[in-house]
Amino acid sequence: MQPVKDMPSTEDAKKDLNDWLPITQSRNAKWWYSAFHNVTAMVGAGVLGLPYAMSQLGWGPGAAVLILSWVITLYTLWQMVEMHEMVPGKRFDRYHELGQHAFGEKLGLWVVVPQQLMVEVGSSIVYMITGGKSLKKAHDTIWPDYKEIKLTYFIMIFSSVHFVISHLPSFNSITAVSLVAAVMSLSYSTIAWVVSWQKGVQPDVQYTSRASTNTGQMFDSFSALGDIAFAFAGHSVALEIQATIPSTPGKPSKKPMWRGVVVAYLVVALCYLPVSFIGYWVFGNKVEDNILLSLEKPRWLVAAANLFVVIHVIGSYQVFAMPVFDMMEAFLVLKMKFQPGQPLRFITRILYVGLTMFIAMTFPFFGGLLSFFGGFAFAPTSYYLPCVMWLAVYKPKKFSLSWLANWICIILGFVLMVLAPIGALRQIILQARDFQFYS
Repeated sequence: MQPVKDMPSTEDAKKDLNDWLPITQSRNAKWWYSAFHNVTAMVGAGVLGLPYAMSQLGWGPGAAVLILSWVITLYTLWQMVEMHEMVPGKRFDRYHELGQHAFGEKLGLWVVVPQQLMVEVGSSIVYMITGGKSLKKAHDTIWPDYKEIKLTYFIMIFSSVHFVISHLPSFNSITAVSLVAAVMSLSYSTIAWVVSWQKGVQPDVQYTSRASTNTGQMFDSFSALGDIAFAFAGHSVALEIQATIPSTPGKPSKKPMWRGVVVAYLVVALCYLPVSFIGYWVFGNKVEDNILLSLEKPRWLVAAANLFVVIHVIGSYQVFAMPVFDMMEAFLVLKMKFQPGQPLRFITRILYVGLTMFIAMTFPFFGGLLSFFGGFAFAPTSYYLPCVMWLAVYKPKKFSLSWLANWICIILGFVLMVLAPIGALRQIILQARDFQFYS
């Protein structure tokens, strides 16, 4: 009689799947991996739109919203780092796993996954547009007399890189890409504010509202809130970044992760504040929705800055796409019963890159998309959803400092989520009036 083989347990099967999925395949990251992954995730298309957001809000409100957002999102990111291993012996490697612990198995999925996907897919689309526009700006700056080439073609050129590097298997395998991207972000941010500073305040500069009517001013303010929210977008991939760091009871992952987050936020401040304030100071309400478009000379440096943006958003796209790959591959294996392997991974990633490229080519509304995704999706995941989870799990005493801080963040985040998409939709409608598809 043949002995009956032991069937693999559910836990063993889950472990085997985690060993294949891109987020949990490798757990040997160092603290500095956290630093440049977070810089790559956060600094990107957002920093280029901050002077424009300042021009919509004005000096006082603009500076206040920017600094307050820096403080709030640093606090909520600290919460996520702390909650990653709050259950002894268990790690919440993905945002939705933490949501399921806080809100229940089914409700947690419905609360977190749609918002996280909007953030990550939305970021992928915006980075496709940013990469294409920056590539076009670099080309037009270097060869100003050359025949006009459609933006559509530059987006296709940018996406061709992702059809290749999207097949890197795990989060840790894109470490070199992310490091180069983080260096590029600091480089082009520095170029943006230094060149602006050297140009000096423009002779006809004005700091009055961009809009001529009270209604226009109101909608512009709403849109600016979304632009700033988009600039603090790293929370949707924070747990996934922390999942790549090794952890033991004596050396939990939260210590190196938090060290990397602090370094990343210092870099964010060095990028955001000079670009925002100097860009607005120099150009006033005439600043473009991408600060690099306002700079014309020296041509070689402006072209270099745009190429740095292209290199950076290659890394940003990969950092935001990796959790989507993880979700898609897990769903296809667990729910659709596909076999995990290279063919499945190849097809899903090719389709995802192709889809984001198609949407970017069809709707390249850079400024409006920043505001819309910033308000509708980033506000929940970065500003208040971690606070809601913290209250649900730790249940701090009413009117204690923790309770008050979390509720203030929740209220401000909710207001941001409601107002920003309103202004963004108006901006998209205005930009779409003269738009021609695939131009």
